[in-house]
Amino acid sequence: MELSYILNELGEDRAQYFNAIAPPIIQSSNFAFRTVAEFRAALADEYHATLYSRGNNPTVDILRKKLAALDGADDALVFGSGIAAISIPLLALLQQGDHIVSVARPYSWTIKLFEKLLPRFGITTTFVDGTQTKNFEQALRPNTKLIYLESPNTFTYELQDLGAVATLARNRGIVTMIDNSYSGPLYQQPYKMGIDLVAQSATKFISGHSDVVAGVVTGSRQHIQKIFEGEFLNIGGNISPMNAWLLIRGLRTLPLRMERICSTTHTVVDYLAAHPKVERVIFPFHPSFPKYELAKKQMKNAGGLFSIVLRATMLQQVEIFCNSLQRFFMAVSWGGHESLVIPSAVSIRPEEFNPAEERHRLIRLYVGLEDADYLISDLKQALERV
Repeated sequence: MELSYILNELGEDRAQYFNAIAPPIIQSSNFAFRTVAEFRAALADEYHATLYSRGNNPTVDILRKKLAALDGADDALVFGSGIAAISIPLLALLQQGDHIVSVARPYSWTIKLFEKLLPRFGITTTFVDGTQTKNFEQALRPNTKLIYLESPNTFTYELQDLGAVATLARNRGIVTMIDNSYSGPLYQQPYKMGIDLVAQSATKFISGHSDVVAGVVTGSRQHIQKIFEGEFLNIGGNISPMNAWLLIRGLRTLPLRMERICSTTHTVVDYLAAHPKVERVIFPFHPSFPKYELAKKQMKNAGGLFSIVLRATMLQQVEIFCNSLQRFFMAVSWGGHESLVIPSAVSIRPEEFNPAEERHRLIRLYVGLEDADYLISDLKQALERV
């Protein structure tokens, strides 16, 4: 299926809505039936029916079709946030006494899910260094039901060999799930590599405008229907029709935005990698990256997210650099039109700063849609102040 068809035509039956180019926002909570038989059939199989917008909605349905096709998957569910797209599927697929093997240092709210929420339901997690597939195998238990991946992760960008982990899991009847927020569907398609469930924060590249919070999970029809009919409907983590429409709008320009972001990022990364005040750059598509060859094998390109390790002996130097930036907003998230910065040291108390700890000098940057020279001039003046 061609990308242009997915983004501009798939799921859009324009004859049903006055041949409008943009699909309508079906801002209805409820849908009526002509007969009792129709009503009964919808209640019996809500996965295939339009009954109530907590489940299916026509605007959301267009988005689901597009997102599933982008991943090469059978179906998709869209949620009110990225963490909901991780939490609700896990609650649907796991039971008391089950065990998860997870990559070390996933997204912070995923860590809290594994360490605080799931143990309340008798579900335990073992964290492993995912850069070596054997570490997953060694951590497996008889009750291991899921292997959780995040490749690359979103601060230090460790990779997992997705094909190898998928084979390991399939041979043992274990479900695999990945957070693919870093790459998005254009630059990495884990489902095609054998991963069962692919989650991502649609807040990021799918939206592209920093005006929607949403999440998506794609997978086989069997898995998606099980999630839909259970915890998705019961917890009510659905997305609004308005936000679904905004995500459809974001998809129209996704390839153009990603191309621009990636081109600028490579230029900015090369500048910083050569700067004497930068100890090193951490970026999957830079030749200095430890798993550079694996990155090129699994990913078509890398998005605008990377980190630098600043040459600094004091926390003040890290703060001066970040505070001096004028064209990078200091904020969480990424994937929008605006460039961003977040120092790892923001999560520690000032008295805890230790220059020997590389993570204390780690600064994450995201490159948006601005010109490369515009951003480099800002980085230059900020580094001169350090």
